[in-house]
Amino acid sequence: MMLTEETLVPDTALPVDGLKRHLRMGSGFAEDDVQDAVLTGFLRAAMAVIEGRTAKTLLARDFLLSVSRWAAPDAQPLGTAPVQTLGSVTLIDRHGTSSLVAPTAYRLERDAQVPRLRSIASCLPGIPAGGSAEVRFTAGYVAEFGDLPADLAQAVLLLAAHYYEYRDETALGEGCMPFGVTALLARYRPVRIGFGA
Repeated sequence: MMLTEETLVPDTALPVDGLKRHLRMGSGFAEDDVQDAVLTGFLRAAMAVIEGRTAKTLLARDFLLSVSRWAAPDAQPLGTAPVQTLGSVTLIDRHGTSSLVAPTAYRLERDAQVPRLRSIASCLPGIPAGGSAEVRFTAGYVAEFGDLPADLAQAVLLLAAHYYEYRDETALGEGCMPFGVTALLARYRPVRIGFGA
């Protein structure tokens, strides 16, 4: 299974000004934007870490999931949540010939933790031997950072500020994930149940 972002979050969607306010950076100077590229990088890094820890996509964008076999005959987890729309499902044989699967053969099973591509019939279309299936979809909570749930938005700002403050640190300790960020993300973390549960 390989999950690839097909579109990136544009720089204009990132809360650079909000991070400046959070850091209490001065304003009104001729070079107000001198730190913008650095802050943009820290915001992207913070979002990537939070998305990795929660298996959630914060700002909406397009993804491509490629698999060589389905996880189950009738369902395939999509690898991130929340999924807004399914775009297409394409089967590709070992020679690279592709065929589009009719949208009447599958549906999106919405789930806050593990959304799935679900068969409408008894099973998903067969993947050709030596081939693959490609699933295109759009995932993300919202299109604009200002519309994110408040705790996720605050976690991004806190972590980006932490990266900015400790940008020269290379040792563990002070540079690790701050407790406040961990606490804000707790309800979004995937729940794993072991054999002892």
